Amino acid sequence: MGGWCGTVLRVLVLQASWALGGGQVRYSVPEEAKAGTVVGRLWQDLGLEAGDAEARRLRLVAQGRRASVEVSGASGALVVSSRLDREELCGKSAPCAVRLEVLVERPLRVFHVELEVTDINDNAPLFPAARRNLSIAESSPPGSRFPLEGASDADIGANAQLSYTLSPSDHFSLDLQKTEEDGESLFLVLRKPLDRETLAVHRLLLTASDGGRPPLTGTLELLISVLDDNDNAPQFNQSVYKVQLPENTERGTSVIRVRATDLDEGTNKNISYSVQHLFPLDARDVFGIDRNSGTVYLRGALDFEDVGVYRLQVGAADKGNPPLSGHCKVVVEVLDVNDNAPEVWVTSLSVPVPEDAAVGTVVALLSVSDRDSGANGRVRCAVWPSSPFGLVARFAGSYSLVLREALDRERVSEYAVEVRAEDGGAPPLRASRGLRVPVSDVNDNAPAFAQAVYTVLARENNAAGAELARLWARDPDEAGNGRVSYSLGEGGVGVASVGGGWRSASSYVSVDAESGRLWALQPLDYEEVQVLQFEVRAVDAGEPPLCGNATVQLFVVDENDNAPSLLSGVGSGPVVGSSGAGSSGAGSSGSEALWAWAAWGAPAGQVVAKIRAVDADSGYNAWLRYELLEPRGKGAFRVGLYSGEVSTARALEEADGPWQRLVIVVRDHGEPARSATATLSVSLVEGAEAALAAAGSSASSSSSGSGSGSGLRPSAGSEGGSAASATNVWLVVAICAVSSLFVLAVVLYGASRWAPRAAVLSGPGPATLVCASEVGSWSYSQRQSRSLCVADGAGKSDLMVFSPNLPPPPGAAAKETQPEAPAVLDTGVVGG
Repeated sequence: MGGWCGTVLRVLVLQASWALGGGQVRYSVPEEAKAGTVVGRLWQDLGLEAGDAEARRLRLVAQGRRASVEVSGASGALVVSSRLDREELCGKSAPCAVRLEVLVERPLRVFHVELEVTDINDNAPLFPAARRNLSIAESSPPGSRFPLEGASDADIGANAQLSYTLSPSDHFSLDLQKTEEDGESLFLVLRKPLDRETLAVHRLLLTASDGGRPPLTGTLELLISVLDDNDNAPQFNQSVYKVQLPENTERGTSVIRVRATDLDEGTNKNISYSVQHLFPLDARDVFGIDRNSGTVYLRGALDFEDVGVYRLQVGAADKGNPPLSGHCKVVVEVLDVNDNAPEVWVTSLSVPVPEDAAVGTVVALLSVSDRDSGANGRVRCAVWPSSPFGLVARFAGSYSLVLREALDRERVSEYAVEVRAEDGGAPPLRASRGLRVPVSDVNDNAPAFAQAVYTVLARENNAAGAELARLWARDPDEAGNGRVSYSLGEGGVGVASVGGGWRSASSYVSVDAESGRLWALQPLDYEEVQVLQFEVRAVDAGEPPLCGNATVQLFVVDENDNAPSLLSGVGSGPVVGSSGAGSSGAGSSGSEALWAWAAWGAPAGQVVAKIRAVDADSGYNAWLRYELLEPRGKGAFRVGLYSGEVSTARALEEADGPWQRLVIVVRDHGEPARSATATLSVSLVEGAEAALAAAGSSASSSSSGSGSGSGLRPSAGSEGGSAASATNVWLVVAICAVSSLFVLAVVLYGASRWAPRAAVLSGPGPATLVCASEVGSWSYSQRQSRSLCVADGAGKSDLMVFSPNLPPPPGAAAKETQPEAPAVLDTGVVGG
């Protein structure tokens, strides 16, 4: 019962301390504790029941450092697992604490444990070295102090408090000074004057002891050499040293080592080397010397081309008081290496070079050199590319760049020439010099047009000054040699006019001297001229000037600037007369008044009259169509759309009245269309009277020659028998005539369908060619054109084919064949 109460009391005290300590347990263990040493009963200190440590999986987590402790799984105690070294864990830090975390699962809880590792005296004092050499002149006075480096102890506290003792000596003692600012300072003090001749070396043992129990110690052997007085100067083993160095020797390379000896001892024997004099004077930056070893080394760059030989005076001084010194001379010969590339200079350059310069012309003078000597300084030169220039050696190191081939500026206007130089070193070094050699122009190219023949289309009625085309001649020369001026060529330039005479093309067109712009001097009239052929000359501004020619064929394209014109006489039926009737509006010509006769009872489709008209234009502009303007609606007559034939639309009756007035409009197919108006008065008479009127009209028309005459209409008071007889006679004549015309028309139709269609070529004189068919009429006035006339039945398919040919010049014989037109069309149709 009492034991149980004690356990409960201990748990309560542990929990209270746990609460007061913020949940942290502290343990203390000395360093170097053996493995398995129990640090504490962790499960009890954490307030766990016996046996819970293993059931609740109690485990340890170290924070940052190796813990060297572990939790026993069976007992839940904290035990040492590996060697604990306080100096390794904490160094000089005090106290040395290791923080641990204890994890308990089921349920999960975290506890903090702090393990303090206490120090033991396990480290002896340690000097930096086991031996210390000191050199003290025998002339040093008593009381001289020489600093010594003390020992160190890895422990802390009293275990690290050191004290020093010196082995017995008549000449030396120790002096230990401690201050808060500087800490401890240890000195070796000379108590009695030294005598090197009596004892040259003193051997002492310095011992350091710590404050541990038991104390540990460390020792330092002091080897004190007594230095002699300085009564011997250093001596070199040679008075002159000679050495050879290639000029490409790297910096830092040892050149030579000079050596001097001193018979004295101690500091009187220690020698310091220095370079005292140099030739040339700026060699101080080239060579240096190690003050202790006497090794002369290269600190700068050598250049055989600057200095070939260096002379150095080296001194050796001991460290006596006063110091003594000796001297020697070092001669360094620099050997040449191939470290300089050839150099190329252009001493004279004569550019630009005329493209007609003769072969052998000197273009430039060059100078070549190499700072190296011997084979390293012998230079070979060449030019690249080798054509069209070459090198000619004049004397050593001097060359001429000469022309070897003819030049052509239009092919190459500038040459990039490279002069390459190579020395005779191994490996050889190379250099180059680039030259730009421009070629100056001479007038050796004539202007050339892109085409030998230019074909230009221009609409008629173009405005004066309108641009027709632009001609351009290329001249590959430059400046004035390539500046081209244009003009119309002289001789053989002209055009055949409609009137039959020849006129110069310069009266129609002109060419701008600078731009080559071809422009019209006056409006062109297709009805006057269809083709202009002339030459344009291009001349450059060189000396002497060169020229080129091109032929221009200018075709005038027709415009609809002519209205249809009515021909006198209407063909079928007698013509009573015609007279002008004024304008019918914009784009229309004057109106013509015509008369014709028709018989009552005439069947539908009978031709009463035929309106004939022509148009001075060409092509569609001359394709005419006929329309009945009045009367509108369903009248007694109609007119053929393209034939111009006025025929009955139905059988004529007496109710149609004694006469009919028809207004017929003739229009072409131009844009905009132009028209003419004809007024046809048709008198309705008996059949015999109509025949007589037709016969009389024909006779009158033949006798007058102008197509206008007086028609007679029969009087109302004639006898009926005579009228009937005359009517029958003329009716028979009319029927025979109509039948004959019908047969002739059939024969002509068959001939036109099966015979080859030949083109009709008009001569140089004014002519009017009319190709008529049932689909209409083509009427135009043209000297040089071909017309393809389509026969009956090819409705609305007339086609005009133009062939731009020139009329023969005055006095020249006409050729049977016409020249072919140029195949290249230079410009489009140009309208005014």
